[in-house]
Amino acid sequence: MDFSKFMISGILVLGALFVGFDSKAQKGPTLEPKLTEVWEPVPAKVTPGENNAAPSDAIILFDGKDLNEWVNSKGGPAEWIVEEDAMTVKPKTGAIKSKLKFSDFQLHIEWRAPSEIVGEGQGRGNSGIFMMEKYELQVLDSYESKTYSNGQAGSIYKQSIPLVNACKGPGEWQTYDVIFMAPEFTEQGTLKSPARITVLHNGILIQNNFELKGPTEYNRLPKYEAHGKGSITLQDHGNPVSYRNIWIREL
Repeated sequence: MDFSKFMISGILVLGALFVGFDSKAQKGPTLEPKLTEVWEPVPAKVTPGENNAAPSDAIILFDGKDLNEWVNSKGGPAEWIVEEDAMTVKPKTGAIKSKLKFSDFQLHIEWRAPSEIVGEGQGRGNSGIFMMEKYELQVLDSYESKTYSNGQAGSIYKQSIPLVNACKGPGEWQTYDVIFMAPEFTEQGTLKSPARITVLHNGILIQNNFELKGPTEYNRLPKYEAHGKGSITLQDHGNPVSYRNIWIREL
């Protein structure tokens, strides 16, 4: 008998048995299927909207009729132009913000850069959507227009470059669908967890659960300071950018 072959065969058999035993041990014991079923709580019923219409549990911030849900930055009447189911920036009147304040939310908003191309880069169809009045998702005509990448459409301004450029042409309506999770702070006011944001631009993922470094800054590094709920703010950057069909779901 060739003992070397016998020993090798024995080692292979023992190895196979060991692997099989280990694999079964990792899976754990089988259970009665009912023991892994969870029946409570039952998710609330929500009726989906069609063609970007708001679902049944959404808060309508702009339905194309008026600016009743908005005020200017000082709390006075919003002065933007409302026509043809859209609101349009009236340059030099300032930003507007929602009367309601939010923390974690899902936001749907549609926007349109002017069809007439004026300027380039940051001077072309510029506006912005600020979450909690502090964290900017850039609105810009970035269709075949060059600017710094962390300032183009879909960027978290000066913080995160979009994964792709999903811009449509000037004058075309575009959509942002946003999932925003607010930052959390300790009782002492120190940061517990940063804000996070996911954005789909025209149905394409462009920001994937990005952790914000702090509020938006133009010429400084971002730094968190404790705060509570905040409004959705739309920026007046001097360009007649339009918005429509704005709705939000609190999470």
